[in-house]
Amino acid sequence: MKIGVPKETFPGERRVALVPGSLAALKKLGAEVLVESGAGEQAGFLDESYNSAGATIVSDRDQLFGDADIICQVRAAVANPDQGQADIQRLREGQILVAQCDPLTDPQAMSKVAERKAVAFAMELMPRITRAQSMDVLSSMATIAGYKAVLIAASHLPQMFPMMMTAAGTLTPARVFVIGAGVAGLQAIATARKLGAVVSAYDVRPAVKEQVQSLGAKFVEMELDTAEGEGGYARAMDEEFYRRQRELMLRVVADMDVVITTAAIPGKQSPILVTENMVQVMPPGSVIVDLAAERGGNCELTKGGETIIAHDVTIIGPLNIPSEIPKHASQMYSNNLTTFLKSLIKDGKPVLDMTDECIAGTLVTRGGDVVHSFVRELAGMGPLEEKAPAAPPPEAADTPPAPAPSPPPDEEPTDTYKLSDN
Repeated sequence: MKIGVPKETFPGERRVALVPGSLAALKKLGAEVLVESGAGEQAGFLDESYNSAGATIVSDRDQLFGDADIICQVRAAVANPDQGQADIQRLREGQILVAQCDPLTDPQAMSKVAERKAVAFAMELMPRITRAQSMDVLSSMATIAGYKAVLIAASHLPQMFPMMMTAAGTLTPARVFVIGAGVAGLQAIATARKLGAVVSAYDVRPAVKEQVQSLGAKFVEMELDTAEGEGGYARAMDEEFYRRQRELMLRVVADMDVVITTAAIPGKQSPILVTENMVQVMPPGSVIVDLAAERGGNCELTKGGETIIAHDVTIIGPLNIPSEIPKHASQMYSNNLTTFLKSLIKDGKPVLDMTDECIAGTLVTRGGDVVHSFVRELAGMGPLEEKAPAAPPPEAADTPPAPAPSPPPDEEPTDTYKLSDN
């Protein structure tokens, strides 16, 4: 059995699907790993490192796809809509593709993969169960994004984050507001606190309050209906909910130097949480980092992939943040895929065990058809004769909240802000 690792072709993508450190575990599964020359170079993993770990370097992409039984990629299919089309044509019947495929954005496009009769697993559809945490690529990449978002904000803010008492006077700390306390939001809170900022956070799920406070941040409460969904995720709400939410949030945003937004809904436009009116009342020189920019953004003025200044506020809409920290992002992604492959490969061969929720929940195409029930529903396809193996994923905003570490012993107790219409 051969596992192929092609070089990523999505513009600006610097990650690699498997790193040299994962090869030993894959060898134990009875697999030989083929790596396209230069595949890991931008992430800091040279061909020599793969060679030393026992991989075979292949210079011809067609040959790699032709020889491999399993293809592991970071972005494929809809997640690489332009450059990835050539790779779809390289797939053959029965070949297995394991990647981020983004089927919820354009479910009908997955038919092109199905036409090749390839077996495609979309890793972002991993079910939210305890056993799947080590395979959850969304959580892994959200950790990277939350960390990097704070560094981006700090580099654009015209002041330092920590409070400093100097001979030239006392410098007040930056005030940071994080909207959304999933994995990305919690990591942003932790990073901002480490840099010395005074941090507040808001989430539509009251259950995350303790996690926010355990990181030393203040939890902002708003008198709104709960938006708790399945598995601890936030669910999409109606426009009336978001309207009232924006009215209450205006009071908080007006006092903040940095706002970081993280609310993204798979396959849908991101909800507008920060309006132009909010931007207008923010202090001059303040910064907004919109982690939902790839799906339109949580800020009304966000332009994906651009940094703009509006009403004296810098608004940053970064795309593909994990690729900006490619080494650790690749290591985390590689560990996710390796754990998944351990579930997929039995006795040296791929086995599609449909009783395994992780296998069934991520399987999108098989036998020339789209078999994921929710993807079929979004694409307007009728049900299969046999029940599709996967249940629809939750309409999630951000990624599921991870357990938060306890605050340091000397941490001061945090407060709770409570806002209402009164």
